[in-house]
Amino acid sequence: MGCVLPFIVNAVTLMVVAGFFDGFYLEGIGAAIMASIILTLINLLIRPLLVVFTLPITVFTLGLFIFIINAALLMLTAGLMGDAFSISGFGMALLAAVIIAILNVFINNVILDMFQKK
Repeated sequence: MGCVLPFIVNAVTLMVVAGFFDGFYLEGIGAAIMASIILTLINLLIRPLLVVFTLPITVFTLGLFIFIINAALLMLTAGLMGDAFSISGFGMALLAAVIIAILNVFINNVILDMFQKK
């Protein structure tokens, strides 16, 4: 279950964001799971390189540039998914990246820790 959990958390956060904003569209649960898998793979392969290459600007902005990187990777995921997942623009992707980060922290630190302590 430990390997599947990040995919489930990403899929849930993507569906929550898609439910609240019109500019963020997911076709359904299957599209959310596929987007979660693609986003996780992109985060494993491409994100570390981008973080290293943009380290000076990330340090200068006190880490806030990471949200720009996350938004760009979210748009890349939407581009790879085609019509099943679309984002209206970079501003929407940036807002979604911030909300997804907040939801991931909440889910991982509050909800999952509560179940693991029992």
